[in-house]
Amino acid sequence: MKFVIKHEIKGRIRIHICQHRMSYAQADTLLYFLHSQKYVTFAKVYERTGDAVISYVGDRADILQKLQQFSYEKASVPTELIENSGRELNASYQEKLVFRVVRRYLGKWLLPMQIRSCIITVKSLKYLYHGLKTLWHRKLEVPVLDATAIGVSVLRKDFETAGSVMFLLGIGELLEEWTHKKSVEDLARTMSLQVGKVWLKREGQEVLVAASDIAEGDCVVVHMGNLIPFDGVVTEGEAMVNQASLTGESVPVRKAAEALVYAGTVVEEGELTIQVKATGGSSRYEKIAAMIEETEKLKSAVEGKAEHLADRLVPYTLGGTALTYLFTRNVTRALSVLMVDFSCALKLAMPISVLSAIREASLYHITVKGGKFLEAVAEADTIVFDKTGTLTKAKPTVAQVVSFNGESPEELLRIAACMEEHFPHSMAKAVVDAAKERKLDHEEMHSKVEYVVAHGISTTIGEKKAVIGSYHFVFEDENCVIPEGRQELFESLPEEYSHLYLAIENELAAVICIEDPLRQEAEAVIRSLRKAGLSKIVMMTGDSERTAAAIAAKVGVDEYYSEVLPEDKAGFVEREKAAGRKVIMIGDGINDSPALSAADVGIAISDGAEIAREIADITIGADDLYQIVTLKCISDGLMKRIHKNYRRIVGFNTGLILLGVGGVIAPTTSALLHNTSTLVISLKSMQNLLD
Repeated sequence: MKFVIKHEIKGRIRIHICQHRMSYAQADTLLYFLHSQKYVTFAKVYERTGDAVISYVGDRADILQKLQQFSYEKASVPTELIENSGRELNASYQEKLVFRVVRRYLGKWLLPMQIRSCIITVKSLKYLYHGLKTLWHRKLEVPVLDATAIGVSVLRKDFETAGSVMFLLGIGELLEEWTHKKSVEDLARTMSLQVGKVWLKREGQEVLVAASDIAEGDCVVVHMGNLIPFDGVVTEGEAMVNQASLTGESVPVRKAAEALVYAGTVVEEGELTIQVKATGGSSRYEKIAAMIEETEKLKSAVEGKAEHLADRLVPYTLGGTALTYLFTRNVTRALSVLMVDFSCALKLAMPISVLSAIREASLYHITVKGGKFLEAVAEADTIVFDKTGTLTKAKPTVAQVVSFNGESPEELLRIAACMEEHFPHSMAKAVVDAAKERKLDHEEMHSKVEYVVAHGISTTIGEKKAVIGSYHFVFEDENCVIPEGRQELFESLPEEYSHLYLAIENELAAVICIEDPLRQEAEAVIRSLRKAGLSKIVMMTGDSERTAAAIAAKVGVDEYYSEVLPEDKAGFVEREKAAGRKVIMIGDGINDSPALSAADVGIAISDGAEIAREIADITIGADDLYQIVTLKCISDGLMKRIHKNYRRIVGFNTGLILLGVGGVIAPTTSALLHNTSTLVISLKSMQNLLD
């Protein structure tokens, strides 16, 4: 790619791409390419000017070399990203906004008053229609107020006032529509399907392949806890499928042979073989966008309160107008009251504040599925952490494999990886990754695998029963024993590691020692959350008492619980809620799903189990636990902004009404100041909460 450097300081460069015109798709492709470079910390591409701004760390020469090697044709970009980019949406609304402003002022300068008055009268019919329609349904709401203000101005032949009111109402509606659509698209895009690899069924074998290699008609196998990657028809198996992210249903739906399944839903129990009907991601995106639009999921309680308050104030505004006229017999003063209403600002500023906060959270790689969850985070006083993959690093590693049956550690690791590779858990991933690093390739050597949530896996290898999992599962549920003469070795296992037990034919075969180090920032994050107002911080884990106590002491939680099952976590959350506390639950595994669902706010780690991400209300990145603190700051900032907006709107508009009744300002000035203040408050509400 050819480009010139327009401006440069250390760590930041602005370039101009040498081409005639940059399309939206090309701009998105370049932006995706820049974000994929590990040394790039920030990038923005301007398709109108063909410029790009890049902030980076490291060697300048490396960035320039990458840019020189870039080409639109060779760049690999997910199809869904190009199809569902918000770039074109933003450009279209910017053009609409500029066009309305230019049309308004050109009309005032170029058109005679007679023509403008005719145009304003015709435009007023739309507002009059909506007002009459609202009255027909026996409601006194905002459209009635708008229609009255515009209608009275037209009847008095005060076309300037009527035109100003309609222009500012139109700008407000456009800004609200733009912000809403952008937030919905951003949210749908982050919730839409991102599947890396899938299990393809080929000649009776399951083969792990890239999702991009799947064609219509192929059969893929989806195991328990995994996301269904494509729309299709079930050919084998039976499962309970969670469709909440697509349909809003809270109860899983049974799926068996010949049933239709949809991309993005999650297999909660069982296993399905699916014949793929559609491989594109756009259908998933469109369904999510439609679901968000049709539900109240984006609405927080403060938004609902603002809308109801706005409508409830309408009769008082109309009554105030009538009383002013009765006492003063002055139409101008009465109109000054009519031109100022609290409802317009309340109904516009509050949703924009919430939707902008959701957008801002996405800049920090935090996906929020609705405004009410930001409100709940702000109100929360209790936070519950799962340990593994949350307080500890998201990528545990195998430190040691201890053999108990005479087999080599490599062979035992190979068997364990073969069993674990089907299931989404950080411990399972550690085993699979360790086998790959040691190049322990394998073919499927076992029969159908049964996964017992929060316990382990059971299967048959060469007609021998094999189980792998926790101490409780292997020794208590499955009644496995330690081989004779190996008790001393068992008791000398290193205590600093988590242990995964592999047993064959009811006899311990190996203990896999998993190193799961504490996140460096965990203790600081706990302290920050406590300062932010969370009074009760709890850790829950399926690990042993010894491991749990050590981690709890290091991070400084108020309470901890060890050797807990999924139902124990969910039960704790329910008890806290029953005691009147607002609870946040943070987890990453299948076993965390019940608690995530039960909490006031469920937060999942982005590279955790797919079912956890689907059930959770908020998803944060896996690399930095400080995102929880960032989320809390955004939520608290949003609530402060909303309450400040209430005070500003009520105070400013009350002042305008008093000035109008006192005859200090004319109705035209009242309308102008009222609508201008509404736009100013709305525009300020679109600013980032964190500087």
